[in-house]
Amino acid sequence: MSCCGSKRESLKQSFASQVQETEQHSTKMWNDVLFEYTGNNSFTVKGSVTGNRYNFNKTGEQQLVDYRDASGMRAEPLLKKVSVS
Repeated sequence: MSCCGSKRESLKQSFASQVQETEQHSTKMWNDVLFEYTGNNSFTVKGSVTGNRYNFNKTGEQQLVDYRDASGMRAEPLLKKVSVS
């Protein structure tokens, strides 16, 4: 006993297709930023925007930081922004 003539299933498939296309086209506004740890012990810092945790385990370790968290990371004295040429 079909009440909608398969229209619901067709609508679901159409919506799923639109969502998938949107996900494929979403890109970041800016590139992530490379930071280097200058401290001596392990160090963990939480991104102020994304909430991501960035773990640095040794001196000289480098990690890409989400561009949205980068301004907060620049305030950390144990991290320095690495210039990428």
